[in-house]
Amino acid sequence: MNDGFDLPLVKIEADALAEGWEKAVIAAWEQGVEIPTQYDKPDDPPSRDISLALTVRDPFAEPRIHRALPGGIYDLEVYRQEVVDGIHDHWIDPEAGKWQYTYHERLTSYKVPDGQALNQLDYVVEALSQAPHTRRAQAVVWKAWEDAGIDDPACLQRMWFRVFGDRLVLAVHMRSNDAFKAAYMNMYVFTELQREIAERVSERLGREIAVGQYNHCVDSFHIYGSYFKDMKGFLGTLEKRSFEERTWTMAQVEPLIEEAREKIAASLQREEETPSPPPGR
Repeated sequence: MNDGFDLPLVKIEADALAEGWEKAVIAAWEQGVEIPTQYDKPDDPPSRDISLALTVRDPFAEPRIHRALPGGIYDLEVYRQEVVDGIHDHWIDPEAGKWQYTYHERLTSYKVPDGQALNQLDYVVEALSQAPHTRRAQAVVWKAWEDAGIDDPACLQRMWFRVFGDRLVLAVHMRSNDAFKAAYMNMYVFTELQREIAERVSERLGREIAVGQYNHCVDSFHIYGSYFKDMKGFLGTLEKRSFEERTWTMAQVEPLIEEAREKIAASLQREEETPSPPPGR
């Protein structure tokens, strides 16, 4: 472990998403400093923590899927639809003990104290359509007047978009990111949103804007002490399996994604017919 800094800032470059996530997790394990968290149980060892600056040159290069993702392909598709399509925005009702926000709601219906609801992604598309090189195309998530002191404050803070050479760059900034059990799903879904914005800007400009570089910037990229046993098992797979055996291409998982979409659609239909309280966030 690296104890030469209070909190090491680690820069990582990768060609593809699965590769970048794997490198980042290994860096957090090997270079992370020990620090407790507010979620530790009495017997948990301190977490390992770094600040991360990860750059992925082509987030849609294959193999895109890492087999060590938490949950499975169904959970990944649910999360994609939650962030990109807002399928669970109707679960937001903090006064009833339900969700306090979703990323989709904050990005597309950001409510300010005067009652306005701002669609920040529409603004991003408009700004990039007017001047693709603009430095002003960003969307924020944090609400200082609401989020200070709530039980589950947003980890994602802002998204910054810019077109370089007909390629859309996305820089995501997070205050906190669970490296082992959440970060891959975050990266996957945020790049799906990057692709959607690139498609919308392409339509507006009348020329193709491809998905470009993805930057994942995190103040606290950490591995919880309660995950150390699982983490050591993950490290064991690095010795036993090739990178190709640790990953999937999108073509390999497409049947599972289609199956997940059918199940999600059926679940949403049942929920519409017989509403029930959602799980706590």
